Amino acid sequence: MDNLLGEFLGTMFLIILGNGVVANVLLSKSKGENAGWIVITTGWAMAVMVGVFVAISAGAPEADINPAVTIGKWLILGTYDAGQAIVTMLIQIAGGFVGAVIVWLAYYRHWAETSDQGLKLAVHSTGPAIRDTTWNFVTELIGTMVLLIGVGAIFSGATNGSPAAGLGPYLVGALVWGIGLSLGGPTGYAINPARDLGPRLAHFLLPIAGKGDSDWGYGWIPVVAPLIGGILGALVWNSVF
Repeated sequence: MDNLLGEFLGTMFLIILGNGVVANVLLSKSKGENAGWIVITTGWAMAVMVGVFVAISAGAPEADINPAVTIGKWLILGTYDAGQAIVTMLIQIAGGFVGAVIVWLAYYRHWAETSDQGLKLAVHSTGPAIRDTTWNFVTELIGTMVLLIGVGAIFSGATNGSPAAGLGPYLVGALVWGIGLSLGGPTGYAINPARDLGPRLAHFLLPIAGKGDSDWGYGWIPVVAPLIGGILGALVWNSVF
């Protein structure tokens, strides 16, 4: 039970800080309006770091906070059985939803001040810079594979099986920072179904002032592509490290 609480809280904090930095940069009359991509990617790196720390501290030693990581550990690495993995992934999505609700409340006065409906959706979920189903899918697949392979390297041979105590979350945050800076341009680097699906559901259900469509036509890509990328990345992790 502690494991599920940890995954829920870790993912919730991931979204509070991750979607929170996007809100700060994109929403009108925010102090951070127009701060740019470097601020967003840095904020997301810190969000991952804090999310992992929270998950571990609340009783989830794996601290996946990402169904793409969980499915790879289940199907390839054997960390979970089917029931554990499915419940964990659902809990992560729920944590993402609640985190998005908290961001909505934190920026409550700024939604009505923002006229662009696309920016309001972008606070909650990812979207393509150039809409192309095949290549958007490929981008998310590659990004998630890099995430899994990078995590495998961090927690395997590069650190003799375990980073120094307390260092792991910083290294994973740095990895996600690098992915955002390098591979985030085409799709906004969801690389995490809970990061996109939970907040997209929140966008759909919340009474956000002046919101538009939740873009479910695109919404399957940042769910399915990372899940497949997680499996493929875990295959490399298992084979190489």
